[in-house]
Amino acid sequence: MQKGNNVISTIESQLTGFRKDSLLTPFFMILEVAMEMIIPLLMATIIDDGVNKGNMPHIYIMGGLMVVCAAIGLFAGMMGGRFGAKASAGLARNLRKSMYEKIQTFSFANIDKFQTSGLVTRMTTDVTNLQNAFQMILRMAVRASISLIVALIMAFYVSADIAKYFLVAVVFLGIFVSIIISRASKYFSEVFPKYDDLNMSVQENVSAIRVVKAFVREDYEISRFETASKNLYKMFVKAENLVVTNMPTMMATIYTCMLLISWTGAQMIVVGDLETGDLMSLFTYCLNVLTSLMMFSITFVMVSLSAPAAKRISEVLNEESTIKNPEDPVMEVSNGSITFSHVNFGYHKQAEEWVLKDINLSIKSGETIGIIGATGSAKTSFANLISRIYEVSEGSVSVGGVDVRKYDLEVLRNQVAVVLQKNVLFSGSILDNLRWGDENASREECIRACKLACADDFIENFPDGYDTRIEQGGTNVSGGQKQRICIARALLKKPKILILDDSTSAVDTATDARIRKAFREEIPNTTKLIIAQRISSVKDADRIIVMENGEINGFGTHDELLETNEIYKDIYESQTSGSGDFDQVG
Repeated sequence: MQKGNNVISTIESQLTGFRKDSLLTPFFMILEVAMEMIIPLLMATIIDDGVNKGNMPHIYIMGGLMVVCAAIGLFAGMMGGRFGAKASAGLARNLRKSMYEKIQTFSFANIDKFQTSGLVTRMTTDVTNLQNAFQMILRMAVRASISLIVALIMAFYVSADIAKYFLVAVVFLGIFVSIIISRASKYFSEVFPKYDDLNMSVQENVSAIRVVKAFVREDYEISRFETASKNLYKMFVKAENLVVTNMPTMMATIYTCMLLISWTGAQMIVVGDLETGDLMSLFTYCLNVLTSLMMFSITFVMVSLSAPAAKRISEVLNEESTIKNPEDPVMEVSNGSITFSHVNFGYHKQAEEWVLKDINLSIKSGETIGIIGATGSAKTSFANLISRIYEVSEGSVSVGGVDVRKYDLEVLRNQVAVVLQKNVLFSGSILDNLRWGDENASREECIRACKLACADDFIENFPDGYDTRIEQGGTNVSGGQKQRICIARALLKKPKILILDDSTSAVDTATDARIRKAFREEIPNTTKLIIAQRISSVKDADRIIVMENGEINGFGTHDELLETNEIYKDIYESQTSGSGDFDQVG
């Protein structure tokens, strides 16, 4: 119960700016129902006191009142629809905005927990379902409940003997709908993970379409999508097979009530216990009661479908980032020195084995440090802890003599620039992408950063130069060009620490050497960490870290490691025993 209340309060908190619309909608729906309930009474008095008695003035007066009531009801219905649409669309807008803003605060660990496809489903399908359900609650549920109550009261006022049929129908249909909804809800709650699977299939296929075509895997991807789509279809069919019995049962109940009212009402009219106009009003109230029940059933189905969606949305909104700013953060990074003190790290708290194990080392500000090791030796994990992308599990990491957990996150990450393994460029011009590093950077500053990253030469050869448009994901530039633009983007931050995570793997060794030479000469005071697979990329570093299975196997200069470290020596010999790199003379 507590969990359900938490979901409701979380969703309710997102009504900011639309609470007035949420209150006005039921008000106008109640007004509309009130007008609809008055009209049958006016119709009955027209028949009984006007038509049967030949009283034309009475007919005109009551007819005029019916027109006024109808006009008021029409206006109330329109306003209820207007405010209801505004309130539900506003809720959806606030939910998407809040979720998007929340996601921006997530650490990598939080993102890994939800998965990208799951977050996309929550912000699209889940929000849409909740929006539709909220509008139905404000309009249909309010209208149906008021209409049902008032119609029952009026029916008992006109004839208690006939109104008992209404009551039996309401109880019967209420029990029936409850059973159907409870069974269908189980299937609806299983639908959304299937949506996640479907979105994941589409996302992976579209983002990796070049790989799919290169390996001629179109048929496999189509089959994978069809499987995800079929699973979603089966789940909906199971739920709908239950819900579909709702309408025939409703109609059967309505017709049964009509027959009973007609039979009993006719007998009462014959013996004089009921007027003809009263019988006509009872038919109208009967339709109102049963129409209200139909509205309730439709609303309950939508609410059942949206309940799991509300829970999933609340999970995102209530998720706390695993990485938070301290209460009184340090707002300045004094220098680029780095210290690891007895650091252990695992991606999950329940991890049986650490990814990084008892790391201890000290790096001076301005040093160039190479990091080399086999795939899976935790080189990237080591670098991620410096910019606090992930949190250490045990021990501490310090930058500029201060534990990274004491810094303001924005301040720290502005001074620790990371060029990740997976280079990402965004839609827009090259200048737009460069200014991710510094939104206020001048064109001249962008050009200088590109020269340091050896990107200026190929950018100037583009027809539009720095105004060349980058397509989504950077598909219109090569891997090496993308890497160099990303390095230039990081340099524009003017960081005290620059981490290149295998960021020159797609450039030739000559360009790699030019980049490293530019770094030595142009940014000597910046601490540079170069993660690489090639010995040539790190051999000129001041010192080199050799990683193996999450541990530091060696730490020293190129010459020292050749003498003392077997792993480094083996890598060096394997890379230099042939004719050298592809673009070097053997």
